[in-house]
Amino acid sequence: MTTCPCGSTADYSQCCEPIHHNHALATTPEKLMRSRYSAHVKGLVDYVVDTYHPSCHAEEQREEIAESIDSDWCGLEVVESTEGSHADEGFVIFKATFNQEGQQYCLEERSRFVRENDLWYYIDGTFPEPEQDPRLSQSVQSLKVGRNDPCICGSGKKFKKCCG
Repeated sequence: MTTCPCGSTADYSQCCEPIHHNHALATTPEKLMRSRYSAHVKGLVDYVVDTYHPSCHAEEQREEIAESIDSDWCGLEVVESTEGSHADEGFVIFKATFNQEGQQYCLEERSRFVRENDLWYYIDGTFPEPEQDPRLSQSVQSLKVGRNDPCICGSGKKFKKCCG
């Protein structure tokens, strides 16, 4: 038994592998997203290219897609699946971890999927906005920051040497 890379506890042969052979079996945006992640792990460039929406012209970016697939993928966490503004749109928020040059990274995205001719396709995604320090919306004079505290802008310098 080979556990499916998509994070389910199912065997790959019963989970994403059938979808890799028949795109129509991805009956929800989440199933398509999980199968696309598994395709990254398995190195299935054709499947990833074919499951982009035709308007994305993924074939023209085949080389870049192949490079992104050729990573050391470590795991997938589906954070949330939601319906879109109509029945043929859906969203999946996920976190995918990968290793690169001895460091582990996390790719977090809110992916948008659309359905055309009974097939779900990935169309685009957005990345979460980094959390901002609420003090950034205040004037410098009203801040309660010590001169030797780290600067609120995130530069790594002392406040007095940066924004202070």
